[in-house]
Amino acid sequence: MVKIIVPMTNLFEDVEYTEPKKALEQAGHEVTLVGEKAGETITGKKGLEVTVDKGIDDIQAADYDALLIPGGFSPDQLRADQRMVDLVQHFLENDKPVFAICHGPQLFIQTGLTEGRKMTAYQTVQPDLKYAGAQVSDDAVVIDNNLVTSRNPDDIPQFNEAIVAHLEHL
Repeated sequence: MVKIIVPMTNLFEDVEYTEPKKALEQAGHEVTLVGEKAGETITGKKGLEVTVDKGIDDIQAADYDALLIPGGFSPDQLRADQRMVDLVQHFLENDKPVFAICHGPQLFIQTGLTEGRKMTAYQTVQPDLKYAGAQVSDDAVVIDNNLVTSRNPDDIPQFNEAIVAHLEHL
């Protein structure tokens, strides 16, 4: 079993959280939602309400094996919180599996660790990643070592398949 952490706040893209979470849990992995405070309710763009499992100040990144970043407006908000940026930076610097879809890769820009990385993202985020030095392609899923990225909700089936398969090798 792999312990996966999901940093998220309001206005996340509902299916980019629920579908990968379901696929990962069905594969036997543990998924923990991390937000500002444990027990708070956050709401997705389509109205899904979920309860935060742990607050960002209550966790240690080293206790988790992988990171999942759903899209929506959540990643843009999270990148203004240095604690969330530090969390993502820990996973990238330690070459732990990082999975991000749609607007999720926006969080990578704040870490300064996009240079030379191969990835994809939502259409409007792709130029931002290029300007930050990433090698961006407009493919459903891009795998660069332990970094797996995807473009949008239409790519969820391929994204889920890729992230579950990736964890089989850990």
